[in-house]
Amino acid sequence: MTHHIEKATKALETALQMEAEGKKFYLDAAASGGTPVLTKFFTRLAADEDQHAQKAREIYDAIKANRGWPASETVFKHATTLKSVLDEAFVDMDARPVKPAETELDAFKMAMALEDKSYTFYKTRLEEAESPHEKSFYKALTGEERMHYLALLDSFEYLSNPQGWFTRKERWGLDG
Repeated sequence: MTHHIEKATKALETALQMEAEGKKFYLDAAASGGTPVLTKFFTRLAADEDQHAQKAREIYDAIKANRGWPASETVFKHATTLKSVLDEAFVDMDARPVKPAETELDAFKMAMALEDKSYTFYKTRLEEAESPHEKSFYKALTGEERMHYLALLDSFEYLSNPQGWFTRKERWGLDG
């Protein structure tokens, strides 16, 4: 096995492990109950992590079978956007305001750390990738992880400081 193939398979093994850990974390957090934002959003993130793992497994299996890196561009498709999932959850919260428990806010912090770790790993792999198809895969994953992180940050800010979140989102100014 060439050095590049060995490095690619080890990176994919790491990716598979990280995606499985992320999926488990999100499913456990969603099952813990809590605000609609946490439950709906974490369920969606678990599905995204599963989709990432399926693609990584597909590529890993192709490389292990000596077929090399699949010659296709990587694109992740989602039935709904993260924004629509969040908007729906925020509407649910507005209908029946709930102050999130500190453990829920901690779950968002832990999720942001997971996404940041994944982003950093995939960004490094993107920079080291040799083939355009490998670059496409890692570029798609860095985009996904970045999008997850920013959505988590937005949700965390909404839950921890709704007034500040609305002020920032609505660009309210103070006259005086």
